Amino acid sequence: MNRPAWFLAWRYVATHRLQAGLLTAALGLVLALPLCLHFMVRATQQNMEARAQGTPQLLGARGSALDLMLAGLYFKRQALPALQQRDALSLRQSGLAQVIPLDLRFHAQGAAIVGTELDYFAFRGLKPAQGRLFARLGECVVGAALAGSRGLKVGDSVYSSQEQLFDLAGVYPLKMRISGVLAPNSSADDEALFVDLKTAWIIAGMAHGHDDVAKNKAEQLSQSAKHTVANASVRTFNEVTPDNEAGFHFHGNTQDYPLSAAIVLPRDAKAEAILAGRFQGSKTQAQLIRPAEQYRTLISTLFELQRLSLALFAAILLAASAIAALVFALSFRLRQREFHTLTELGVPAAALRRSKLLEVVIIGLMSIAGSLILSSLVAVLSHSWVRWLLS
Repeated sequence: MNRPAWFLAWRYVATHRLQAGLLTAALGLVLALPLCLHFMVRATQQNMEARAQGTPQLLGARGSALDLMLAGLYFKRQALPALQQRDALSLRQSGLAQVIPLDLRFHAQGAAIVGTELDYFAFRGLKPAQGRLFARLGECVVGAALAGSRGLKVGDSVYSSQEQLFDLAGVYPLKMRISGVLAPNSSADDEALFVDLKTAWIIAGMAHGHDDVAKNKAEQLSQSAKHTVANASVRTFNEVTPDNEAGFHFHGNTQDYPLSAAIVLPRDAKAEAILAGRFQGSKTQAQLIRPAEQYRTLISTLFELQRLSLALFAAILLAASAIAALVFALSFRLRQREFHTLTELGVPAAALRRSKLLEVVIIGLMSIAGSLILSSLVAVLSHSWVRWLLS
């Protein structure tokens, strides 16, 4: 009974492919947006949750706790106030917790440079898939995703990026040799580059190596019993090698050197409570946060935004449906002569009505199919996109 109606509807859609395709794409995209948003929020939650729950406490300078969490856990570049190393050392000497310092101020062509200690790799369960962990100044270890995207391997070199275009202090990019490539662990570590804390201080210009001016008289400006002052002709090293490593030296008290944050691993629940209470009412410049609490705050904000976005998408869907109905109504009006001719050829009026309805059904089914395909693609790639956005 419905064969003529199906035939007429399908032939019209097949003949007017461009019109049908544009309408299908518009409706499919609007239908897919809520699902895509859901998958992205879920991927963000899953990607961030394990890392936040697995980090008991985070030490940083007073400021935004959320910025501290995003920087300390996910290496998101934030303008964090500096934490002095003496604060981390004081906490470590208390015997209440293991402290893993982090220097997150620098990057290498967009990839975060994480200055830390070897304890970090044990804490995160990171092991090299190739080579070994860093053991000397100027060596670095790269994450799996970073190595894959840039084609890096053991023995290659990478340069730190200059933070300012015109650096009058003369802090030049440091050439670092890759000693190892980490195995993937589906976290922000995959997109980062890790160096020893002292190497990060070399990048910052707090330590440097140069020619021995005491042995190169021609390069000296003046010399007294206590001091040797060299001019600009003295060569400053931008790479640490076995030959010049002994010549690198640090200036000032290293306890005053800045850190971005420090991961705090209390020895037990009692120690965690003691530390939280100690910093809660403290007037020091340092703060101690629980990343899990900041994570819940962030996720609740994301869900509120998701609900607002869903309401907006519902309004957009209603508007798109109204526009689609208008398009169909105008199309049917413009085709009155076509329908009149079909009626004269013996096609029943009921079959024409069914063909109009079936055109709408075909476009609707194609839109739903397109939205499901797009949503499935986003569901598959959402974790990779979230890791890239958080890196």
